[in-house]
Amino acid sequence: MIRRREILTGGAGALTLAGLGLGSARAAPSEVVVGVLYAMSGANAQVGVDARHAIETALDIVNNDHDLDLPNAKGTGLKGLGGAKIRLVFADHQSDPQKGRAEAERLITQDKVSAIVGCYQSAVSSTVSATCERYGVPFVCADSSSPSLHRKGLKFFFRPAAHDEMFSAAMFDFMDAMRNKGEKIDSVALFFEDTIFGVDSSTVQRKLAGERGYKIASDIKYKTNSPSLTAEVQQIKTANADVLLPSCYTTDAILLTRTMAELGYKPKSIIAQASGFSEKATFDAVGDKLQGLISRASFSLDLAAKRPMIKTVNDMYKARAGRDLNDNTSRQFMALIVLADALDRAGSVDGPKIRDALAATNIPGERTIMPWSKVAFGPDGQNVNADPVLLQYVGTQFVTVFPEAVAVSPAKWPMNA
Repeated sequence: MIRRREILTGGAGALTLAGLGLGSARAAPSEVVVGVLYAMSGANAQVGVDARHAIETALDIVNNDHDLDLPNAKGTGLKGLGGAKIRLVFADHQSDPQKGRAEAERLITQDKVSAIVGCYQSAVSSTVSATCERYGVPFVCADSSSPSLHRKGLKFFFRPAAHDEMFSAAMFDFMDAMRNKGEKIDSVALFFEDTIFGVDSSTVQRKLAGERGYKIASDIKYKTNSPSLTAEVQQIKTANADVLLPSCYTTDAILLTRTMAELGYKPKSIIAQASGFSEKATFDAVGDKLQGLISRASFSLDLAAKRPMIKTVNDMYKARAGRDLNDNTSRQFMALIVLADALDRAGSVDGPKIRDALAATNIPGERTIMPWSKVAFGPDGQNVNADPVLLQYVGTQFVTVFPEAVAVSPAKWPMNA
């Protein structure tokens, strides 16, 4: 069981950065302290557990010597900081934005972290990014996908992965491609939870549907962690859209799937905004009812056939977590890799210097585990080169079905055919 707050030391004999003042630089520290902020308790605790495994895998690669073509993999520690190693301090935001704000402030003022990585829920990343901005501490947004996060004028916010406008565009590109192949896809149903993630996702999808000529057959916002979704599922069943577009976290994804089965509703196809529909817990619980589901993603394990180091990294993660990397954990892994690259180039634990190094990031896609063309941040801290893929759940695994350049099989359409 994970304690509410746990410190992971990144190397034997590492010394604590005691006395490091906010915004001050220190020559050749023996370690760099990085805060990691996730839900480690409550309904989303499994996401936090998996995030810890992913980020610890990246920590192993950075702090120890590995023959991998990833930044800072070869050799030990951060060469730009005299071989200093990273030490992680984990904190629990309990899926509460205000708790996230308080924990971020504690990490900065008490644990003296040089940067923070997090936070899965976009609503939490919103408050944490504002706190980091106030203290001049870089925030690497690993896996929260709300487009509004990089549009707040923040200078210390950086997101290596795609946001929901990019993901949704890929989803509609796929539907357009299926139309061009003769499939009848005229209408979509929006089904989204009521926090920043769901609301922003639906806003983007509503706009794209209008621009690309898809009728919105139903448009339903529900309360996250609802005890029942019966009324909402009745509505989407009645609407009978060609494609259901859900934006849900794990607990809600499981409840939605079970409720659809109870009410005898079998959508023609589901294209999910990942999140709960990328989590192993969902497929362990209701995978038999989700055969043919398509989810947008940042990561494709299929790419390991062309880039063997992906299998090596996945095996390292799987040894810790007992499961493969997925959309969330691959992004969490890359967040620390990207941050470590910036720390190495900054040669400092000073927040503004790390921020400037992050802003100057330029990592080729082939030096990541992702199907991205590269990691490079715009003035708003967003990496626009984080090319999404679409995966389809077949049997007991996901396979890449879009875009065609990286697809390993054609999509099964409709999902219940």
